[in-house]
Amino acid sequence: MASVEVTHKRVLTIALPIVLSNATVPILGAVDTGVIGQLGLAAPIGAVGIGAVILSALYWLFGFLRMGTSGLVAQARGAGKPGEVSALLMRGLMIGGVAGLGVLALQIPLFWAGFWLSPASAEVEGLARTYMSIRVWGAPAAISIYALTGWLIGMEKTKAVFMLQIWMNGVNIALDLWFVLGLGYGVEGVAVATLIAEWSGVALGLYLCRAAFQGDKWRQWARIFDVVKLKRMAVVNSDIMIRSILLMGSFMTFLFLGAGLGDITLAANQIMLQFVEITAYALDGFAISAETLVGGALGARNRPALRRAVLYASFWALIGAVLMTLFFALFGPWLIAVMTTAEPVRTESLRYLWWMVAFPLIGLPSWMFDGIFIGATRTREMRLAMLQSTIAYALFLAVLLPLMGNHGLWLALMLFDIVRALTLWRYYPALEASAD
Repeated sequence: MASVEVTHKRVLTIALPIVLSNATVPILGAVDTGVIGQLGLAAPIGAVGIGAVILSALYWLFGFLRMGTSGLVAQARGAGKPGEVSALLMRGLMIGGVAGLGVLALQIPLFWAGFWLSPASAEVEGLARTYMSIRVWGAPAAISIYALTGWLIGMEKTKAVFMLQIWMNGVNIALDLWFVLGLGYGVEGVAVATLIAEWSGVALGLYLCRAAFQGDKWRQWARIFDVVKLKRMAVVNSDIMIRSILLMGSFMTFLFLGAGLGDITLAANQIMLQFVEITAYALDGFAISAETLVGGALGARNRPALRRAVLYASFWALIGAVLMTLFFALFGPWLIAVMTTAEPVRTESLRYLWWMVAFPLIGLPSWMFDGIFIGATRTREMRLAMLQSTIAYALFLAVLLPLMGNHGLWLALMLFDIVRALTLWRYYPALEASAD
């Protein structure tokens, strides 16, 4: 049985590699854009941008595989069930492979839907289709990596997650430079670089998960295809998927409504959303530490350890949120100036900066509760809470947007996060009691 002793050092050991791993994500996007931008043409930049967004959104629908796997693995590990730990990885890889093959088989209608939702000029769409038709062959790898990282997180191997992220981004960047600037492959070169990085990531991920393949536990097919366990995994994953779709729909609604407030306001909102993304990347590691430690404590049926996991992870997350708030308050104007040279957009962005100063503290409880409930695999409650929060968000928008304009839009988003936290908090006592 895995140790359930929860210490501040253990929380930070889990959290900090995830924070560092997340910090590398924006770098890859910047390099992709910068490399293709050296061609001196607008269309290739737009093509890579829109193609990457469509594929990322498509793959993100399978993000449940990361969250569902980590919670189940942490619980099996905490309960001292190594056979189930190995079986969970095999189930996750099988789901990832089948889902990836499904994306390959349905790529034509999926791409059509993507361009219907995000129309572009004929030139940009043509180049984007070329880019996507290459990258889509990495779908089984890209989706399977969710299972691999979920398993590593559940095993508290977040340093391995960091290594995997660094490897994939490093390979991608190196091949970007070689294929595009060295060999002149253009959009195709960026796509092939990402394709190779994804498949090499799977190879490294399997090596990092090699503990699951020791002995014969990984090929005990009766255990892997256990109907009860498969049904539970399906329920967990479907709940998380519904919750994720509702969350994505809420943010898409924010973007669409913001677009109707004028080009300058839309641009300012896009800049503000970068602050949201920075905050999410910075604090995600603490939610994942709660996820892992709560799952282990619940698997071991150790209520005091579960409570310590919640308190210790939340303590460090609060410190992180306070630091983010101070950083935005002091350096927010500078960040805005770096992100845009357009003076009207800078001026408009500064009007909403104080929302970003408040956002880390406002959003923190909902993110931490997400990690806690994922670790406990209380996904039914997550689904119900997100449904309730989405309905409340729609009501907030209906009232606040006409009254306050873009400030109303941001207030509705903040209230959405508050309601997310409150609805999950209502379910928390039952979650903690289940550890007895």
